Amino acid sequence: MGRFPNGFMVGASTAAHQVEGNNIHSDYWAMEHLKHTNFNEPSLDAVDHYNRYEEDIRLMAEAGLNTYRFSIEWARVEPREGEFDASEIEHYRKVLQCCKDNGIEPVVTMMHFTSPVWVIQKGGWESDSTVEAFANYCSYVVRQLGDLMHYVITINEANMGIQVAAIAERYKRQMMAKMKDKKNKDQEESMEGTAQVGMNFNSMLKNMFWQGFENKKVFKTRKPQTFVSARTPEGDILVMRAHLAARDAMKKICPNLMIGLSLSLHDIQPVDGGEVVAEKEWADEFTHYLPYILEDDFFGLQNYTRSLIGPDGIRPVPKGAETTQMDYEYYPQALEHVIRKVHNEFAQAGKKAMPIMITENGIATEDDTRRVAFIDEATGGVASCLQDGIPVIGYCHWSLIDNFEWQKGFSMKFGLISVDRNTMKRTPKESLSFLGQL
Repeated sequence: MGRFPNGFMVGASTAAHQVEGNNIHSDYWAMEHLKHTNFNEPSLDAVDHYNRYEEDIRLMAEAGLNTYRFSIEWARVEPREGEFDASEIEHYRKVLQCCKDNGIEPVVTMMHFTSPVWVIQKGGWESDSTVEAFANYCSYVVRQLGDLMHYVITINEANMGIQVAAIAERYKRQMMAKMKDKKNKDQEESMEGTAQVGMNFNSMLKNMFWQGFENKKVFKTRKPQTFVSARTPEGDILVMRAHLAARDAMKKICPNLMIGLSLSLHDIQPVDGGEVVAEKEWADEFTHYLPYILEDDFFGLQNYTRSLIGPDGIRPVPKGAETTQMDYEYYPQALEHVIRKVHNEFAQAGKKAMPIMITENGIATEDDTRRVAFIDEATGGVASCLQDGIPVIGYCHWSLIDNFEWQKGFSMKFGLISVDRNTMKRTPKESLSFLGQL
């Protein structure tokens, strides 16, 4: 099929906690095992990628993929503050070498949502101490593994906390409106499908009271500030400070590393006079981060769908529109729209040649023919951007394997490869070979 030029990076992505299993020192593992948890089920062995990475990487290579974006798990490498586990570093060295041996370019994410419990106990992602702690962890990893690394993403979806905060604010307004309007007290707008991450927003916001007591025991606070907690404006900038500190620390050790971060971006479309609100939504989601990423080596763009914005904010998915298991609107055109918008923003800021890597794009569905169709249209949009001279350097589909979709559990089927979790047998889907042909 040859949709992309030689040297273009075509691959798939995973996150350590979602595929490896038994990430026992992380905040997510702790939250999964609370009595009043928001998780549909615990991750446990996940899909055992920790022990089966060689098979998974080989399946990628055999299908024709040349890139694997995965994360190194901070909670494994530094389970207790200042105590680094050399055996875990050796494990990730083997993963990196396996990529090289199979002709796969590794793209390493240093933090994909999960943090060690001790980080959260010290204030988490609203505490200044996390900036230094994250930079120290990144420095250690690069000192040990930098010889096998080239592309590095410091933080996955660095804007997720702001998106969660906006959803929480919407929920509060909704509850206030219901209290005032007794006629509509039984009406409730679902929060699901409004952020590009597997979270049970409606139950999460209702369980906060009982969770407070359990959090106090585990995290030493009723309101732990995990990476996907609703973030304050100060916490938002703290994440950028952590990115800059980690980037600069890793560059000092390995100057040739290509380092960036990724953001979760919707194709924001104003409707019915929603232009002003849509502009603010885009500023919150992307443009206010520009000063912190202009000196990066590339930008990680993550997109799954669009958001329709009216004068009162986000509109529901249009009636009759196809939706995915995540309640997202099936809208593969979104990727091209967002690439063009991001490129224009960089150009206006003086960085016309900023390389863009698509680090996540995909759909959750049991119907792999819809996944193939989604990939076909989404990558067609990427090719169109390339033809217009936009410096897109790669496309990584989410996800390589059906995995643990955070609070949603194992029910969301994003993968190019299915897994029988009783036997852990892998079965490549048609979508894997389709992507590999591009």
